[in-house]
Amino acid sequence: MTDNDNAVIFDIKEFAVHDGPGVRTTVFFKGCPLRCVWCHNPEGLSPEKQLMTKTSRCRQCGRCRTECTHEACQPFGRCVYACPDALISVCGRDITADALYSRLMRDADFLRTGGGGITFSGGEPLMQHAFLRTMLKRFRESGVHTAVETSGFASAEIFRAVVSLTDYVIMDLKLADPALHKKYTGADNTCILANAAWLKSSGIRHEFRTPLIPGITDTEENIRALRAVSGGSPHEFLPYNTLAGAKYPMLAMEYPYDVIASQLQTEKE
Repeated sequence: MTDNDNAVIFDIKEFAVHDGPGVRTTVFFKGCPLRCVWCHNPEGLSPEKQLMTKTSRCRQCGRCRTECTHEACQPFGRCVYACPDALISVCGRDITADALYSRLMRDADFLRTGGGGITFSGGEPLMQHAFLRTMLKRFRESGVHTAVETSGFASAEIFRAVVSLTDYVIMDLKLADPALHKKYTGADNTCILANAAWLKSSGIRHEFRTPLIPGITDTEENIRALRAVSGGSPHEFLPYNTLAGAKYPMLAMEYPYDVIASQLQTEKE
């Protein structure tokens, strides 16, 4: 099976109203090349399947530690099905292009009627660009509106090949300064700025979005610089999600922004 035929996703959200025009169904792809310290979808960072455990409700009964023969459990060394309170789940699943297309087309008439469509998000959907192009072509042939939500962190070739097949693009702009972008997202923003410039001149409908992270992206200097990048394109500045760190313990991960926020506060004082 080729990359065109198979993908790893971690969620399908129905009745989404903030992921493009109208009412939409949003598919979340697993895997992201950036490591934004404020990321509110940590389950989308790794391209691999992960165990999610609702640790706050765990009774420490130990049943999940017993040996089992379930194929799905073997990579994790724990039984996913043994918890009496169903607190354990696997985040991420393989899906074929045919299966995903069939699943999404079930609501096609409703989505068309509501002026909506399908949005591909993540993680970073461009990490699975071959599969994504396959899906976009199929939906274009079926007449269903599509949108792609992306950080724009990809080569010009991949970025243009994907967004040229979609009806609408939602592109994140986080930090204009290259050094700060690398410090807080783990990557340089050269390709992001170049892709944003191409998108503005492409004729493809789009909007830019910026999460306002206290002490990082919400500075007057950064906002002014990002407005210059987006130019006359629609640009939405989103409030910081105060619940962003809630999912990290379930993945046995630490929320990086907690440490950064504390350091920024100390520097202020």
